[in-house]
Amino acid sequence: MPSERRPRLTPPIADVRRAVRGVLVSRDDSPLALVALSGGPDSLALAAAAAFEAPRSGWRAGAIVVDHGLQPGSSEQADAAASVARDLGLDPVLVERVDAAAAPGGAGPEGAARAARYAALDGAARATGAELVLLGHTLDDQAETVLLGLARGSGSASLGGMAARTGRYVRPLLGIRRATTRQACVDAGLSPWDDPHNLDPAYARVRVREGVLPVLEAELGPGVAEALARTAEQLREDEQAFADQIDEFIEEICEPAEAGIAISAAALAANPAALRQRIIRHVVDSEFGVSLSRGQTLEVARLVTDWHGQGPIDLPRGIRATRAGGHVVLSTTGSTEVLPHDH
Repeated sequence: MPSERRPRLTPPIADVRRAVRGVLVSRDDSPLALVALSGGPDSLALAAAAAFEAPRSGWRAGAIVVDHGLQPGSSEQADAAASVARDLGLDPVLVERVDAAAAPGGAGPEGAARAARYAALDGAARATGAELVLLGHTLDDQAETVLLGLARGSGSASLGGMAARTGRYVRPLLGIRRATTRQACVDAGLSPWDDPHNLDPAYARVRVREGVLPVLEAELGPGVAEALARTAEQLREDEQAFADQIDEFIEEICEPAEAGIAISAAALAANPAALRQRIIRHVVDSEFGVSLSRGQTLEVARLVTDWHGQGPIDLPRGIRATRAGGHVVLSTTGSTEVLPHDH
């Protein structure tokens, strides 16, 4: 994969390096950052930039290559990507073989592969003591995520796209176009690998990438991807503000209930619909680890806004929502008993 790399600094190389520099804040204790490397243009440009920037910021940079085993030759491709990482000076370089087909993903082959990949990345980070795992998602990936969320009728949390950082996972390239990462590889004399799956129209994301976004750009003019990425950033800021507000508020309006939790119906009624529904989703998610659809959320909200004695509402994973006096009770057994609250 590697060819003779030109040492000159070009704008694409500088853009990618600058993005990586922004997340590798100067340190004096030599922490490790692992690049999740597939060998594709995005992760390869990221790996090259990390190899350059890490030692200048007091970091060590390594790589983790995950072989999903989903296509012929995947093992050889993983080894080739690892070889390039070593040529770039990354250390340690790990190759993890996973059985993506057997991994629980909850969303078909794509979900299974994603679950297997992140399990391998988590394991590698723990084994090496890595403080950060750098992911190669670009602005184009963010735009595709927003469009997919919009098409599926997702809420603002989903439309907010991918976070720049979630725990140890960091996405330095969310402000960089995919064309820039590819050109950075060319300018550095690197030959990226093009995954055939990235051209397979069986995947919804590929159809968005190859069909939907180009049409939007052609019909609406350039800048659609950037506009979608800006929308994601704004929605993520809004979502975080709501989440912080709700975290403070629910302490005042929730009480323990047998096998669950009770929310003050009067407090829910006193709030605007948007906040009321966010509170319901937030409580169910934090208490039971279940994400409600909009339809399910609205049904629970009707126990407050349109209460006329209707029976309990069955939610996923055996959760039940019931109106009991002045409370909406969410429980796993159907119990509606509200327990004394310690103030």
